[in-house]
Amino acid sequence: MTYDSLDSFLKSGQTALSKGPVALIFAEDDAEVESTLHHHLSLGFQSVVAFMPAEFDLSEELSARVHRVTFNCAPRSVVFDALNLVIKAAPSVWMYYCYNAEYLFYPFCETRSIGEMLAFHTEERRSAMLCHVVDIYADDLAKFPTGVAPDHAMLDSTGYYAQARHDASGRPLERQLDMSGGLRWRFEDHIPYERRRIDRIALFKTQADLLIQPDHTFNQPEYNTYSCPWHHNLTAAICSFRAAKALKSNAGSTFDIPSFRWSHSVSFEWNSHQLLDLGLIEPGQWF
Repeated sequence: MTYDSLDSFLKSGQTALSKGPVALIFAEDDAEVESTLHHHLSLGFQSVVAFMPAEFDLSEELSARVHRVTFNCAPRSVVFDALNLVIKAAPSVWMYYCYNAEYLFYPFCETRSIGEMLAFHTEERRSAMLCHVVDIYADDLAKFPTGVAPDHAMLDSTGYYAQARHDASGRPLERQLDMSGGLRWRFEDHIPYERRRIDRIALFKTQADLLIQPDHTFNQPEYNTYSCPWHHNLTAAICSFRAAKALKSNAGSTFDIPSFRWSHSVSFEWNSHQLLDLGLIEPGQWF
C-alpha cells in the first residue's frame, strides 16, 4: 500500500497501526533501503512502514509487503514530529523505529519473533526497551568509500562505556544512563556533542500523552530507564551504518578518515550471539 503523504497515511492507513509490533523505518537516503526492510520483515513485525521520498525505487515484492509513505526526512526534526503523530494515532501499540541501513538484533532473534520477545517484556511490566546503536562500517574505505558494505562490515569489540544521566539540577536520574562508544566516540571531534550518545529507546508501547524528544528520549522518565528496579531486563541493539555514512559524506570529516578500522575492530557476524558475547545486548530473564 502506498500513501502520498503522512497525513494520508494517518487518515487511511489505520490497518497498518491496528496491531503491533509495528516497525517505522525512515529512509534518509537510498543506502540499503531494501535490505533494511527485508531484515525487519524477517523479525516478524505485524506491519512495516517505510517513510521515503517518492523518487526512491522499491521492488514489487517489497512494495506488496510494506506500507510506503511518501516522506522527506530532512530536517532531522521532522522524523520526531512524524513519530509523535503516529504515536497519537495508535494508542497502546508496540512500535519500533529506525533509519535505513540500520538493523535490529535482540537476544535469540534468529529463533524467536519480535512479537514473542515483546510479549515476554510486557509480562515483566515494561513498556519500553533500551537499544544500543552499535556502529558498523566497511572494512576498506578505498573499496567502499561510502562506509557502507554489509558483506564486509566490522564493528568495535570494545570501547563502550556508560555515564550517569543527570536532571537539570545535577542529580542522577534513576536507572538512566548515557551510553557512548563506536565511531561516535573514536571520531568525536567530527560529531556534534548532542549526537554522540548511542542509547535509543527504539522499542516502546504507545500511550496517551507519550512524546518522543529530539534526543531519542521520551517525556515519561520510566520509558528512558534501562531496566526495572528489581532485576535486569532485555536490551537490544541496532547495528547501524548511519554514523559511517555521515562521517564519509561530510566534507569536514571524510578526508580526515582514511579507514574506520583500529586494533579492536572485528568482523560483524550478523547474529545476536556475537552481540551477547560482546555484552552489547542483555538477555535479562529471557531464556
